[in-house]
Amino acid sequence: MSTTPNLPNPPKRFGVATWVSFVLAGLFVWAVLGIEVEGDRLAGVPGKLADLAGLMWPPDAEYGQESVLPAILESIQIAWLGTMIGAALSLPFGLLGAKNLFPWLGTGVTVILAAIRAFPEILLAIYFVPIVGLGAFAGTLAVGFHSIGMLGKLSSDVVESMDTGPVEALTACGGSKIQTLRWAVIPQVLPEFVALWLYRFEINIRASAVLGVVGAGGIGGVLLQTLRYRRFDKAGAVIVLTVLVVLAIDALSSRIRHRLIHG
Repeated sequence: MSTTPNLPNPPKRFGVATWVSFVLAGLFVWAVLGIEVEGDRLAGVPGKLADLAGLMWPPDAEYGQESVLPAILESIQIAWLGTMIGAALSLPFGLLGAKNLFPWLGTGVTVILAAIRAFPEILLAIYFVPIVGLGAFAGTLAVGFHSIGMLGKLSSDVVESMDTGPVEALTACGGSKIQTLRWAVIPQVLPEFVALWLYRFEINIRASAVLGVVGAGGIGGVLLQTLRYRRFDKAGAVIVLTVLVVLAIDALSSRIRHRLIHG
């Protein structure tokens, strides 16, 4: 009795990955046509950037010390206070949004956090400036409000991926929901929460540097003024000092986050 060997099914001519590639390519072409990308203008960008960098070098060191450093410090203050606002308010959102702890409430909280993240910092700053006036306070509120959405979402993801053993053990012993959060949840997730707060602080440093464009304080306003009046050596001082400060903060924050997570 002869048997026919089981042959593998031939591969599909167009699989899911192929169709996804077609869709992505189509979206890329649609975006290029929509913003009217011109090849000759794109080819000239590197040369023009080099010319602009030449105008900015050497940077005005005296201007950097007198005007740029105070503005950078203000940006750091905006980022830090905004991060603290976001961290304090995102903590309850992160816990309530975790579906493994609050299945019914978690969906609603997730929608609220998504709605908060829908507004970028600069748009929030435009809203806050007429309310509280020009200056760093408006920028702080914008950064803090947006931080709630991002930190709340990431915090709920951390809670949902934690070890549920301690939670189940405490619940089996008759512990209340508050006791479970206090003794089984928060001790597990707090180091990762703090690491997320530091990571958000790095992001807020960059965001606060842009908010000055709309009058919300920080280094962005100084950079805008230097470029508007074509004071390129002073603009160079703004860019160089801002990049150095951001790199230093990133390096320090990364080392602290690594110690928190890996010990």
